[in-house]
Amino acid sequence: MAQMEVGSDTNSGDIQSQLQEEYLKSLEQLEEGQLIDGHVIQVTPDQVFIDVGYKSEGKIPLSEFSEIPQIGDPVSVILVSKENKHGEVIVSKQKADVKLFWKNLRQAFQDHTPVEGVVEKQVKGGFDVNLGAQVRAFLPISQSDAQKVDKPEKLLGLKTNMYVERLYSDGKVNIVVNRRKWLEEEISRKQKEFFENTPLGTETVGIVKTFTSFGAFVDLGGFDGLLHINDMSWGHVTRPKDFVKKGQEIKVKVIRIDPEEKRINLSLKHFTDDPWVHFEEKYHVNQVVKGRVTKLTDFGAFIELEEGIEGLAHISEFSWVRKVQKPGELLAIGDEVECMILGYHLQTGRVSLGLKQVSANPWTSISEKYQEGTRLTRKVVKLTNAGAFIELEEGIDGFLHGDDISWTKKLKHPGSELSVGQEIEVMVINVDSDNHNIRLGIKQLTEDPWRNFASAYKPGSQVEGEVSSVTDFGVFVRVPGGIEGLIHKTNLPENRDESPDDAIKRYKPGDKIKAVVLELQPDKQKAAFSIRDYQKKVQRDEISRYMAEEESDDSFTLGDMVKSKKDDSVSGNPTGVIDAG
Repeated sequence: MAQMEVGSDTNSGDIQSQLQEEYLKSLEQLEEGQLIDGHVIQVTPDQVFIDVGYKSEGKIPLSEFSEIPQIGDPVSVILVSKENKHGEVIVSKQKADVKLFWKNLRQAFQDHTPVEGVVEKQVKGGFDVNLGAQVRAFLPISQSDAQKVDKPEKLLGLKTNMYVERLYSDGKVNIVVNRRKWLEEEISRKQKEFFENTPLGTETVGIVKTFTSFGAFVDLGGFDGLLHINDMSWGHVTRPKDFVKKGQEIKVKVIRIDPEEKRINLSLKHFTDDPWVHFEEKYHVNQVVKGRVTKLTDFGAFIELEEGIEGLAHISEFSWVRKVQKPGELLAIGDEVECMILGYHLQTGRVSLGLKQVSANPWTSISEKYQEGTRLTRKVVKLTNAGAFIELEEGIDGFLHGDDISWTKKLKHPGSELSVGQEIEVMVINVDSDNHNIRLGIKQLTEDPWRNFASAYKPGSQVEGEVSSVTDFGVFVRVPGGIEGLIHKTNLPENRDESPDDAIKRYKPGDKIKAVVLELQPDKQKAAFSIRDYQKKVQRDEISRYMAEEESDDSFTLGDMVKSKKDDSVSGNPTGVIDAG
């Protein structure tokens, strides 16, 4: 045993001697300025002691460390001096950092690997970047981001990776870096991972980036996904900006991926069920519901019953009585309205709504309210070439045709007798509730003068009147009762020698004339008079008077009468009739 122990001590001594020799040899190999590795053995408030394998420890100011080191942490240093006058080894971490930095920087430049730096300030054309170890680089603004840089100040203070594009220029250090290239590679890598590892239905988080008319693009980490306007909500979304805000962080679902086209479709609405799945559980035809007007068009209004359920109320379903030209006359976007479900189609997601169906139809009882023969005083609301619309009550108008304004006047336009806003008395002459039509009349308020005239004057009766107008084909004459009749020019000559065209020249408006009735058509409000026949009547009356006088006076013979007619012809009386007056 003793021998074994002696042998053991002998072996141990040999090993120690061998280690000592190697240690001394390694010390001899150390040269000043050499980069050596050590480790922390002690930390004081202002010093860090490093064991570099020499007979004494190296001391480094704590200020050279970006963070307070821990005992045992490895540290690379430069051997400044093996021994000063106090027998201490002098090392420098700062010089080692610079040497290591440049070594790594050259390697990164050669291998095209990224380096890290901090964007510290703006300079002309770009940014000044601190790469560490008091080394600075220039980052051109065009290479500072993968997107156009609208606000350069936002990059200040950013700690980021970038590629070294250049180290020297004209024999001097002139470092240029490129962040854009690194970002593009990172984006491509992340996008590839997203397409490979993201199944449909995955929930993810993104930042609202930009807007279009059809939706919003969401930044998913350097690459975009589209949040279409139709996928923002089951309900009606007019403008994407009203639903999400630029810069807003939102949670979305991935609903479509196309790796070839590099397209990603996102959704907000798919976090909830499609409301149409439960439509028939809540709604049915003829049900009265409440909704909110979301959109107006020329043909109607879209009304949202709940988020995702939107129906159309056609303009024809707005009112029982009012003729609505534009939906905006009755509704505005945002109005809360009551309406009735008229029909629906689940497959197409359509609902037909009616506004007028929630109230009673006044036309069903209109014939009872406005019976034929009823006299009313109402206001003219509209004039047309054919007549006038008279408002009977809100939404219900009656029509006054031009032919029903006057028994005797031939009106070219109702505006010659009526004006909008004028209150007039009318009579209900016909009600057609099925076709929503009420006929009114003014002339029906008085007796028909044509029938009175027809009963008082038969064809052949003598009338007196006044010329109201002269035309190329005859003269219009107004007679008692306001009746206007025509004397055709062929019935104007008073003797055979006068032509119709010459006869018509003798008359002007206002002339008093006598004539006889030729023809009456009261239903058509037509009358024909004749001066020629009046003269014949006068002659016949004269002959009858002469005949009567002959019977009473035997001395007067037929020859005397003939002689008298010849004398009258000579004296200028072409009719040969003695004036009854």
